Amino acid sequence: MKRLMVLLTLAAALPAASQSRPRTPPAAPYVPGAVWEHRAPATFGVDSAKLAEAVAFAIRSETRAPRDMEENHYRTFGREPFGQGIGPFKPRGEPTGVVLRGGYVIASWGEPDRVDMTHSVTKSLLSATVGAAFDRGLLRSVRDTVWQSQAPTYALRLSAPSEPGARLGTPMFLDPWNTPHNRRITWDDLLRQTSDWEGTLWGKPEWADRPAQDPATWTTRARSTPGTAYEYNDVRVNVLALAATNLWRRPLPEVAQEFVLGPIGASRTWRWYGYDNAWITLDGRPVQVVSGGGHWGGGLFINAWDMARFGLLTARRGVWGDKRILSEEWVRLSLTPTGPQPTYGYMNWFLNTGRKRLPSVPESVFWHEGNGTNAIVVAPDQDLVVVVRWIAGNAMDEFIARVIAATRP
Repeated sequence: MKRLMVLLTLAAALPAASQSRPRTPPAAPYVPGAVWEHRAPATFGVDSAKLAEAVAFAIRSETRAPRDMEENHYRTFGREPFGQGIGPFKPRGEPTGVVLRGGYVIASWGEPDRVDMTHSVTKSLLSATVGAAFDRGLLRSVRDTVWQSQAPTYALRLSAPSEPGARLGTPMFLDPWNTPHNRRITWDDLLRQTSDWEGTLWGKPEWADRPAQDPATWTTRARSTPGTAYEYNDVRVNVLALAATNLWRRPLPEVAQEFVLGPIGASRTWRWYGYDNAWITLDGRPVQVVSGGGHWGGGLFINAWDMARFGLLTARRGVWGDKRILSEEWVRLSLTPTGPQPTYGYMNWFLNTGRKRLPSVPESVFWHEGNGTNAIVVAPDQDLVVVVRWIAGNAMDEFIARVIAATRP
């Protein structure tokens, strides 16, 4: 009691100005402006020799796939049923990457200014546009069924039928939700790739994407209850893109520029493409519904610097400097493991749950990944963001482990 009285007496004796002096708010963590600041690795206690060895390893581990992305498509996904490319492909560049610590560039290699296909890293931007809708109240709950938010969708037609009335009796609108199963699907199911949506979109049946070994099951198997079975499937991703376009009532590249990539200072060079036949009429104007990856062409074409900006945004849990871009709740949902697939959150947030995907790195690491391999890796405990492009998939674990090892004393 005497000690408390002494403290109160001392506080009362202090000048009023010293008691009421406002505290200086802590400075916001560094984020790049138009010019990205570089720092020597040693500034942050990073072993520059080990970091250089990690970069050299990434370059040596270049994927063996052709650099011509169209040729690569026809060697892989193009061999599937309905595998024809229907969107743009672009030859890719050299093995490339960027390493950030504390938001500052401590290493870069290859061609980080080059705009290349990023394949399924696109899915993370797609989910971010849904997150931006969620944060603005356009989407009340991720547990809502999708069909309830969807207006009739009219495919773009540039000419009228030569014989009026010739289409009498045929459906005039796209309706991806016209089965009892599809009407049970929620936004959460689509975002986690657990919807088991059934149907065809843009000429691609869902069963034709990574088809089962037994053709007899392609169109006959029983459907899994939405939310109970995980299957990575680009047709269903594109259904999400169509649903999000209808929800926003505007093209998703515009949404991405205004609410995600624009506010974090991304360049003017990125582009997001859909398929040549993925056009609808929306409020009297033609709108291309973009794809969620490069499976049949299209998707996000972007440089490594802009990928690093997106990675820094997710590393900072949706905050850019002193501005919130994505809500804490959306980031939490994105990082929540999916029940049937605990190494997957919202698309395309990959989680190292149980260190199953990257056994040599901490469980806290998460990443956005696409074919190529293209990846944006976040190591929160080390304050690292790593962009790596055109590395063999089986080299990812060792490469990230090498980068993290360079941060240890």
